[in-house]
Amino acid sequence: MHERFDIVVIGGGHAGTEAAWAAGRLGARTALVTMTRDAIGRMSCNPAIGGIGKGQMVREIDALGGIMGQCTDRGAIQFRMLNRRKGPAVWAPRAQADRVLYANAVQEMLAGAPNLTIIEGIVAEIDAPMSDARRRVRGVTLEDGRRIACDAVIITTGTFMSALMHCGERQTPGGRCGEPAAVGISRNLRDLGLTLGRLKTGTPPRVARDSVDYGACEPQPGDDDPVPFSFMTDRIDQPQIECWITYTNVHTHELIRGNLHRAPMYSGQIESTGPRYCPSIEDKVVRFADKLRHQIFLEPEGYDSDRIYCNGISTSLPADVQEAMLRDIPGLGNARIVQHGYAVEYDFIPTTQTKVTLESKVVDGLYTAGQINGTSGYEEAAGQGLIAGVNAAMRLAGNEGPFVLRRDEAYIGVMIDDLITKPPTEPYRMFTSRAEYRLSLRSDNADRRLTPTGRDIGLVDDERWERFQQKTAAITVLSKLVGATVHEGRRLSETLRRPDVTLATLEAALGASALNGHPRAALEQVLIDARYAGYLARQDRQVERFRKMESMKIPPSADYTHMTALRAEAREKLAAVGPATIGQAARIAGISPADIMTLGVYLAGRHPK
Repeated sequence: MHERFDIVVIGGGHAGTEAAWAAGRLGARTALVTMTRDAIGRMSCNPAIGGIGKGQMVREIDALGGIMGQCTDRGAIQFRMLNRRKGPAVWAPRAQADRVLYANAVQEMLAGAPNLTIIEGIVAEIDAPMSDARRRVRGVTLEDGRRIACDAVIITTGTFMSALMHCGERQTPGGRCGEPAAVGISRNLRDLGLTLGRLKTGTPPRVARDSVDYGACEPQPGDDDPVPFSFMTDRIDQPQIECWITYTNVHTHELIRGNLHRAPMYSGQIESTGPRYCPSIEDKVVRFADKLRHQIFLEPEGYDSDRIYCNGISTSLPADVQEAMLRDIPGLGNARIVQHGYAVEYDFIPTTQTKVTLESKVVDGLYTAGQINGTSGYEEAAGQGLIAGVNAAMRLAGNEGPFVLRRDEAYIGVMIDDLITKPPTEPYRMFTSRAEYRLSLRSDNADRRLTPTGRDIGLVDDERWERFQQKTAAITVLSKLVGATVHEGRRLSETLRRPDVTLATLEAALGASALNGHPRAALEQVLIDARYAGYLARQDRQVERFRKMESMKIPPSADYTHMTALRAEAREKLAAVGPATIGQAARIAGISPADIMTLGVYLAGRHPK
C-alpha cells in the first residue's frame, strides 16, 4: 500500500464533499479521491441550490454542521424564498448560483478541513477480501496502480459509473459533458456481490447569454431582502441578478411529437427509467398532451458566464431538433446553443442492499451516498453524504451508533427511510409532501431541530454553538413576553394565531424597548410557533405514536423465511429490506397492516423483550 487512511471517499461532488468534510471533522483520517481537483463541488446540471423540500434539507445539513449552506451563501447570485404566500411549513429557500464561485467556495472550505487529503485519480477497484465469512473493506486501487489502505470507503460516484450520454442517435461514454465515465468500479462492485441497476437523468440546452431577446420574456427578480441558507450567515451582500421566464407553444409540441422516433427515450435506445418529477420536454409533451405550453426558466450560470441554462426543457433529442425547437420559443428565436441537452444513463445500487446508516449489507465498511443510491439532485446527495461520513467515522472510532435521523426529526431522515423501505425504481426527489410531519420540519427551525444533535456528534463548532444558544435564549425571552402581553383585549399569543398577523404586528405589539436588540430570526420563530401551536400539539401526539412504533425493535437475527403465518410476498419483502423496527417494517411497500399484526405476534412469542 502506498498510503493509509481511515476512510476513502470516492468522488468530489456534493455527496463526496459533505462526506469528506464530516469524516475529517470527526477525527477520521480521510482521503477524497476525485478525477481532478478542479472538479470538486462542480454543478453538473443547473447551478441552483434548494427548492421545495430540497431547501429544507440544505438548512438541515447546515444545522448539523455541513457546508452546502455556507457555500451557497458565498456563491449565489439570486435568492428567492418559494411559497411565501403559503404557510411557513412549506416555505423553501432557493438560490441561483454562480457555477465558478460555488465550486471555489467548496474547494476553499475543504482546503481548511482537518484530517482531509485530496488525491487526484480514478478508483478502479475496492479491495474487500473475505474475513470470517464476510467481505470487509481493506483499501482501494487507482487506475494508475496506486493502492490506498483504509477501513471504510464511501462511494459517491454520481452519474459516472458506466455512464453513457445520449443526444439523439449519438452515444458517448461519459458522466457529464467533457468528462469520462468510471467503468472499472461497476465491474468491481458486481464482483464483490452487489447487484446494480440502471437509471437515467437529463439536462437541457444552454444558450449564449447575448443571443437571448429578454424583452420577449417575463423578468423574474430575486427577493428584495434575501434570506441566507446558512444559520452562520448574517446577511447577503452580493448583488442579485434577474432570471427570466418564457414558454413553449403548440408548434413546439408538434415539432417534438414529429421527432419522437429520434428521441432515445422513445426509440428504445434508452431502456432505463428517468425522473418522473423532473421529466424531459419529450415526456411532458406526451404525458401532458392537453397542455398548450410549458414554462421555461432562463437562468444565468454566473455573473460573468456567457451561458443561460434553459430550465424546463431537459431533452435528449438530436441537436438539429433542439435548434429548431428553440427557434419557436419567445426570446430564443435567435439563440445560439453553446451546449446541447443530453441524457445520461448510469449504474446505481438498489437500496435493498443498504442499511439505514448507508453502509452496505453485502460488504462491511462500504458506504454509498448520492445518485448511486437512486436519488436525484445536489441536495439529496449532500444529505446522504453527511450521514454516510458521520456513520463511517463513528463506526471506526468505536462510538455507539448508528447515527440515524428519524422521519419526525428531518427531511434527511424521511429521504433515507424512503430509500430503505421503498427502494427507488426511478430517481428519487424530495418533496414536502413526502413528510408526514412537515409542520415541524420547517426550513426556519432546522437549527432548533438539529444543531444540538450536530453538537453531540462533534460536527458543530464553538462559534456555531454560541450563536445557536444566543438565538435560543432570545426565543425563550420573547416567548415569555408574548405570553404575558395583552393586545386588543386578548393575550398576544392568541392574536398571533390569526393568519393576517405579520411580523410587523408582533413588533408593534411588543414595542421597541421590549425587543431589546433580539435578532429578527428569533422574533420570526416566536410568531411561527404561536401560529402553529394548536396544530403542532396534535402533531406531537402523532409523533409520540410514531416513536412507540419505532422503539419496537426487530432482532437482526429475525428469520422471515420461517414465519409461515406471513404472506409469501410479505416474507420476501421483509427479508429483502431487513427492517430494524416495527415502524420501519410498516412503511415497506406492499406490507399490509395485517402483516404487521402477524409479525408483532410472532416476535412477541419468540422475543418477549
